Amino acid sequence: MNLVEDSWLPIIRRCGMQERIAPWQIAEVDNPVVDICTVRPDFRGALFQFLIGLLQTAFAPESVDDWGVYWKKAPTEETLKSRLQNYAPNFELFQESGPAFMQDLELSVGESKSIAALLIEAPGSKTCRDNQDLFIKGGRVQGVCPSCAASALFTLQINAPSGGVGHRTSLRGGGPLTTLIIPEAEDANLWQKLWLNILPQKEFGARSESSDSCIFPWLAPSRLSDKQGSSTSPNDTHPLQMYWGMPRRIRFQIPREGKDYCDLCGEQTNQLIREYTTKNYGINYEGPWIHPLTPYRRDPKKKAPPLSLKGQQSGLGYRHWLGLMWNDHSNGDEASRAVRLFHEEYAEILEELDSNVDVRLWGFGYDMDNMKARCWYEQEMPVLPISPEYRSLFIQLAGQLLTAAKDTLKELRFRVKAAWFNNPNEAKGDFSFVDQAFWQATESQFYHSLKQLSLESKKSQFTPAPVAIAWAHILKKTALAQFDHWSMEGSAEDLKLQRVTRARRFLRNKLASLASLNALDNTAKVEQQQEEL
Repeated sequence: MNLVEDSWLPIIRRCGMQERIAPWQIAEVDNPVVDICTVRPDFRGALFQFLIGLLQTAFAPESVDDWGVYWKKAPTEETLKSRLQNYAPNFELFQESGPAFMQDLELSVGESKSIAALLIEAPGSKTCRDNQDLFIKGGRVQGVCPSCAASALFTLQINAPSGGVGHRTSLRGGGPLTTLIIPEAEDANLWQKLWLNILPQKEFGARSESSDSCIFPWLAPSRLSDKQGSSTSPNDTHPLQMYWGMPRRIRFQIPREGKDYCDLCGEQTNQLIREYTTKNYGINYEGPWIHPLTPYRRDPKKKAPPLSLKGQQSGLGYRHWLGLMWNDHSNGDEASRAVRLFHEEYAEILEELDSNVDVRLWGFGYDMDNMKARCWYEQEMPVLPISPEYRSLFIQLAGQLLTAAKDTLKELRFRVKAAWFNNPNEAKGDFSFVDQAFWQATESQFYHSLKQLSLESKKSQFTPAPVAIAWAHILKKTALAQFDHWSMEGSAEDLKLQRVTRARRFLRNKLASLASLNALDNTAKVEQQQEEL
C-alpha cells in the first residue's frame, strides 16, 4: 500500500458519508472532506499531523502572502496530486527490501512482536505473562488492516515513550502535547483545518540543500545510538525531519494474503498484519529540537535546551491557556511556532479575507508515566483576536487572573486537608480531584473574563473593574463552595466538625488577605476612583 497514492485515510464528508481516501483528495470541492474519522482519538491526532507534515514537505507556501492565496482558494485536486506524487516512492508501507514508510531500512533480525505492541497503551509481554494486565487486556488485537497499521506506526513514532534499554523516545519526548489552530465552524473543511497550521518555506531553510533521506530517515540506514553510534541533533538533518521523526527500529513482516477482519476498525481486508520485527538503539534525537506543532518550556538561564510540554495527569484546562496560546512568564511556557505564527501573520490575513472566520486551539496528547499510558487528553480553547500594540499588556493582565486562580486553589487544597487531617502538612495521597473540580467550576467565567479583557482594557494598565470584581468574586465563592463539598465527604464517624469549622474560618481569612486577590480588588478600586475624578 502506498500512503500517497492509495485510498487509506478514514474521513467523513460534509454530507456525513464516511470513506477512505488518498491524501490528495482533501482538496476536493464537491461534498468536501470535513474531518478525519478514526476508531481511536490518538490515531485522529496523528493523522492530522501526517497530513500537515505531508503538506509542509510537498506543498508549503513560499511566503505568508502565498499562504493567504491558498486559504482563499484551495489548490485543485490535480495540482495537489501532482505535487504529492513526487514523494510517492517514499511512502510504500510494505516492502521485502528497500525503503518502507517509518521503518528501519536495514533491520532484518530482531525481536518479533505482536502488532498490538504498536499501540501505546498495550500491556508489555512480561505484564501479560505475569497475568497483570488487569485493566487493559492483552490478546484482544491480533491482526490489523494496512490503514490501521500505518496509523498505529505513525502514532507510535511521533509519541514514542521510553520503552526499555535503547528504545528511544520521540523527537519531542514521550507523550508530547500537540496544539493546532482549527476553524470554529462545524462545517469547515479539512483543508482549512490543516492549512491554518502550515508554515512558509522560509521557516525551514532552503529545500535544495538536503536530499530526501535527510527529511525521511527511513530512506537511509538509521543513525544508530548504541556504543558505536551517536545522537542526532538538528544540525545533523533537515529541519523537516521534525515531522517524520523515527526513533524506533521497526519493520513490518509482510502480511499474508487472504480475507479477514481488522481487530481495530472491523473492516474486511486482504492483508492482515499480525507481527513486526523490532530492535533497540534507533535514532536518538537530542539537542534544541523545536517542533512547530508543540509548545515548549524555556530555561530562564538559557543553559538547557527547551523542553516540550507533555500531557499531565490532571489533563488540559484554562490554567494552561496562556502558555499554549501565547507565553506564560511564570514558568517559561511558550506557544508552538504554528500558534505564534497565526497570531503574528495569519490572523491579520484572515481578517482581511474573511472577517467571519473564528478559530479555536485544539490541544491533545498522552499523559505518560515512562512506558505506561495513564490517559489520553484533548481540549479545545478559544482564540481571542488581540491587536499587536495591546498584546503584551493583555498577556500580563491574563496572567494576573491565572495567578489569582492558582493561589486560591493552593489555599483551598490545603484547607481541605486541614478539615480531614490533624496534620495537613503530612497528609499523603492524590488530591488532584480537588484541583479538577475547581478548574472546571471556574472555566466558563475565566473565558468570559478574557473576552471582556480583550474588549475593555485597551487604554488602561489595570484589569478593568468589572472583570477584576467578577473574577475575584467567583474565585472566593467557588473556593468556599468546594470546601463545603469536600470537607463533608468523609464518613460520619471520621468527621470532626470543630476541625472543619476551624479550617473554613482560616480559608475565609486567607482569601480576604491573599495578595493576588487583593491586587484584583485594588485595581478595581483604582479604576473606580479614576472614574469618579
